[in-house]
Amino acid sequence: MAQLVEPVAEKTSAQPEAQGEPTLGYAWYVVIVLMICCTLSFIDRQILSLLVGPIKQDLGISDARIGLLQGLAFAVFYTLLGLPLGRIADRRSRRNLIAVGVFFWSLMTAVCSFASSFWSLFLARMGVGVGEATLGPAAFSLISDYFSKERLGKALSVYSAGIFIGAGMANIVGGTVSQAALKMAPVNVPMLGTIAPWRLTFLIVGIPGLLVGLLVYSVREPLRKNLLRRADGQVSELGLREVFAQLMLRWRSVVGVSLGLSAQAMCNYALQAWGPTFFIRVYGWNLRQTGIVLGVMILTGGCLGMYVGGTLCDRWQRKGISEAPLKVGVVGTLSAGLFFCLAMTIQEVTWTVALLAPALFFLAMPVGSSYAALQLIFPNQLRGQVSALLLFTINIGGLIMGPWLVGVLNDKLGLQMVGYSLAITVGLASLASASLFRVTYGPYRTHYKMMHAGDSSS
Repeated sequence: MAQLVEPVAEKTSAQPEAQGEPTLGYAWYVVIVLMICCTLSFIDRQILSLLVGPIKQDLGISDARIGLLQGLAFAVFYTLLGLPLGRIADRRSRRNLIAVGVFFWSLMTAVCSFASSFWSLFLARMGVGVGEATLGPAAFSLISDYFSKERLGKALSVYSAGIFIGAGMANIVGGTVSQAALKMAPVNVPMLGTIAPWRLTFLIVGIPGLLVGLLVYSVREPLRKNLLRRADGQVSELGLREVFAQLMLRWRSVVGVSLGLSAQAMCNYALQAWGPTFFIRVYGWNLRQTGIVLGVMILTGGCLGMYVGGTLCDRWQRKGISEAPLKVGVVGTLSAGLFFCLAMTIQEVTWTVALLAPALFFLAMPVGSSYAALQLIFPNQLRGQVSALLLFTINIGGLIMGPWLVGVLNDKLGLQMVGYSLAITVGLASLASASLFRVTYGPYRTHYKMMHAGDSSS
C-alpha cells in the first residue's frame, strides 16, 4: 500500500523547473498573480449579466435562454474539460496550463462580439468556459504546495477573493461602460465593422487578458509535496484505477464538501446572474447605478467575507478542529440565506441594500475554506483531479442550476417577481448547503486524521 512522504528530490515531468524552498513573500506573490487571473475570469464570465436588456432586444431571446447563456453555455465545457485538465495539472506544468487558459478565454470573450444569434453567443460562451477550466484545478494544487495546512485556508481564500473582485469589477466597470455605450451610436471596429455598443463591451473586457497571460510566466512551479510513494520507495504515478481507489477511500468527504459548496454556489451564481436585473426591474435603476452599488457590495462584502472565512478556518485548524473548513461553511451559508431572503422580499430599496451587504459577507465565507478542505485530505497526485471534480459538481449544481432556476421562476411568476425568484432559490440552496456541510463533520475528521497521522499538530 502506498504511503505519504514529504517532498522528494527526484525530478519528474510534474516537478518544478527550479528547486528550492520559496520564501513566504514569494508564495504570497504567487497567490496575488493567480488571484488576478481569478478576477479576470470572473469579469469575463460575469459581464453578460450587465448586458441582459440589450442582448435580449438585439437577439430576441427569453429570460430562460439568458439563464442558459449565463449558466449552461459557459459551464458545459468548463465542467466536462475540468476533469482531464485536472489530471494534466497533476502531471505537467500547472503554470503553463494556466497561462494558455488565460489567453484562450480572453480571446473567446472578445469573440462574443461576433455573435449574431442565441446559438453563436452560446458557442462563444462555451469557448470562455474551455479556457477557464484550466485555472481552478491547477491553481488549487499549486497554492497547496506553497503553504502549510495551517495557512492554506487563508491563502486559498485570498486567491478565491478574485471571484468577488471580478464580479464586483464586472458590475462597476461593466455597468458604467454599458450605460455609456447605450447612449453611443454604433461603433466602427476594424474587422467587425459597425457594431452595437453591447458588443464593444465584450471587446473591452476580453483584450486585457492577453497581457495577464504573460504575467503568469513570472510564477515558478514549487516542489510537489505530500506525494504518494510505492512500496519500493519511488513516487507513485497513479493510474485511473488508483485514482478511483483514493477517491472511494474518502468518498463521504468528497460528496459532502462538493455538494455543500455546490449548493452555496447556487446562491452566489443566482445573485451574480440576476442581481443587476433585479435592481433594474424592481427599483428602476439604470445600468451605471446598478453596477456601482452592486459591484461595491460584492467587492467589499465578498473580499471581507473570504478573508474572515479563511482566517477563521486557519485559527480553528491550529486549535486542532479538523473539520474547521466545514464549520465555516455551516456558519456562512445559514447566515447568508437569512439575510438574502429578507433583502429580496422587503421591497424597500434602502433596506434591500443594507441587508444585502451582510448577506454577501456570509455567502463568501465558506468558499476558500471549502476549496482547502479537499486539498487537506488528498495526496499531491490527486489534488488537481479532486479540485476538478469539486468544480464539476459546483458547476452542475451551482453555475447551471442557479441562473437557470431563477430564469424559470421569472417566466412562471412574472418578470417583476425576480426578487422572489431569487429568494426562493437562495433560501432553499443555503439551507441545503449548511445541512450537507454539517452531516460531513464525522467522515471528514476521519479522513483528515488519516492524511495527517504522522503530523504532531493534527
